[in-house]
Amino acid sequence: MKNYTLLLVCGAVALLTACSSQPAKKTTTVATSKTITQQDVLQGIEQVRASHAYLLQPGDLLEIQVFREETMDRTLRISGNGAITFPLVGPVYVAGKSLQEAEETLAEQLKTYLRNPQVSILVKEYGNKTVYVLGQVQKPAAIQIPPEKPLTVLEAITSVGGFTEVANTSKVRVLRMQNGKQNAIDVDVTQITKQGNKSMDIALAPGDVIFVPQSMF
Repeated sequence: MKNYTLLLVCGAVALLTACSSQPAKKTTTVATSKTITQQDVLQGIEQVRASHAYLLQPGDLLEIQVFREETMDRTLRISGNGAITFPLVGPVYVAGKSLQEAEETLAEQLKTYLRNPQVSILVKEYGNKTVYVLGQVQKPAAIQIPPEKPLTVLEAITSVGGFTEVANTSKVRVLRMQNGKQNAIDVDVTQITKQGNKSMDIALAPGDVIFVPQSMF
């Protein structure tokens, strides 16, 4: 199975380069005042992954290692009920936990069989309901699209604490993978919040990256 996030980032390189070298069309919002680079996207995603902002979800593919117990190393996908099935201990419920919490939970259960187990968990592939909110927001994070209703750009930004004081709210960009190609959608959030133009508040798709640039003073 292809790593969706890797495709997302790699596709962004060509797109963002093209966007910075071509004039904006009249039918779209003017390009962001601070060019979004591959490094911006990569750094933002990696910071979110490394922090406790991301909580494991059903569908995530986990790479699990137990120190000095190579025969127990596994690559497992979190099931729909939020659990993985691990040798010796059986079902371990990890959905809704941070990586550190999941490691501690599994290590605690393994203590019955191993002396001082040290567990390492990495997300090899993220579930298809994840979107990233990066850049000038209060708490950059990976969040989940709720199953019961769509998640919009403004709702996603609000869920991570809103904009910073230096955010350029009129130049928000949504990066989206469609049919194997990376596309960009410019969203002027000021039109949504100040002018009531709700048509600008688009629904997000799994794998979208929302990037909020910094204002240029």
